[in-house]
Amino acid sequence: MSLEKTYAEINAKIKAGKAVVVTAEELIQIVEEKGISRATREVDVVTTGTFAPMCSSGAFLNFGHSQPRMKMQKVWLNGVPAYAGIAAVDAYIGATELPEDDPLNSNYPGEFRYGGGHVLQDLVAGKPIKLKALSYGTDCYPRRQLETTITLSDINEAILFNPRNAYQNYNCAVNLGNKTIYTYMGMLKPNLGNAHYSTAGQLSPLLKDPHFKTIGIGTRIFLGGGIGYVAWHGTQHFPSIQKDSAGNDCGPAGGTLAVIGDLKQMSPEWLVGTSYLGYGATLSVGIGVPIPLLNEEITLYAAATDRELYAPIVDYSDAYPNRQPGNLGYVSYAELKTGKITVQGREVPTAPLSSIPRARKIAGILKEWITSGRFQLTEPVQLLPGPEAGLSGKPLQANK
Repeated sequence: MSLEKTYAEINAKIKAGKAVVVTAEELIQIVEEKGISRATREVDVVTTGTFAPMCSSGAFLNFGHSQPRMKMQKVWLNGVPAYAGIAAVDAYIGATELPEDDPLNSNYPGEFRYGGGHVLQDLVAGKPIKLKALSYGTDCYPRRQLETTITLSDINEAILFNPRNAYQNYNCAVNLGNKTIYTYMGMLKPNLGNAHYSTAGQLSPLLKDPHFKTIGIGTRIFLGGGIGYVAWHGTQHFPSIQKDSAGNDCGPAGGTLAVIGDLKQMSPEWLVGTSYLGYGATLSVGIGVPIPLLNEEITLYAAATDRELYAPIVDYSDAYPNRQPGNLGYVSYAELKTGKITVQGREVPTAPLSSIPRARKIAGILKEWITSGRFQLTEPVQLLPGPEAGLSGKPLQANK
């Protein structure tokens, strides 16, 4: 009879200081030495980590009221617009928002030196932020203009809420065209001059629980250096299994998470404003997810190695921007991490946009939190399934 554990049993061991917690990389070694059954019996929790640019991120901010009161209609933080159509002194600043006077790509490729992600990093670093707000004025909120300087500690509430983070798996991006292109996968050189990928492989949270057996609504996580939670499935959530041209499984595809946490707990080490030449600004986010080894099936997936996890190779010069189906094949993360792969018979140098050392550090920090009893597991509600058609769906139809 196979072993089955419960969250309550594992949390009791954590509270008593007796839980066995290992990182995803450590579990791989244990399984290789002892097998799945013994690893399941001996290990209680596996920690994962990822640190990468995550565009669908931002924060809800409540500034508190001025005297006299004001219904903020337009808001800027360090010159970056925030969306104020929520309530009188609530606003949401998105990671990819840019200052209104940014030259964008008019001087191509644009530099995008400062955006919403940089504002968030400055906030958690405790730096002063210039707040400007305009209003049309009402009887109960008469003030029409406000300019002041604030810090994170001055704000009533600051809630990081990221609608799409921790992408389960992502493309390996290449450029088949004859000119350099600038994308959210970085600068891609012409004629297969380089290849970029953005997943931590065997450390990446959603690759270690591909069927969302333990990750769901309410899962407590490491988020931006503090404690956060999975709030919902992320936008563009389509958890499925990739298959190659021969019909063989190539591992998980594209599940995502919507996550939430207290910005005031977080650190500029794990929320980093990021600029993409020729593309835009974003936020690099650190996320770590604990996976309880409730049974052997969960252990089997959590022990998957870079050799068993694959990314699709996609051309970003034509196929991706024009929504052409298919890809140029699949490549394992073990191959990607060697620094070179073969595409269409050519040797292509590779580089990650996600940080493997930082992912490893996050998994280690989360391991210490759990081992010390500071962090217990939450039993989640199962995530809603993604659309049957996956991310693609039907293309938007332009009127003209």
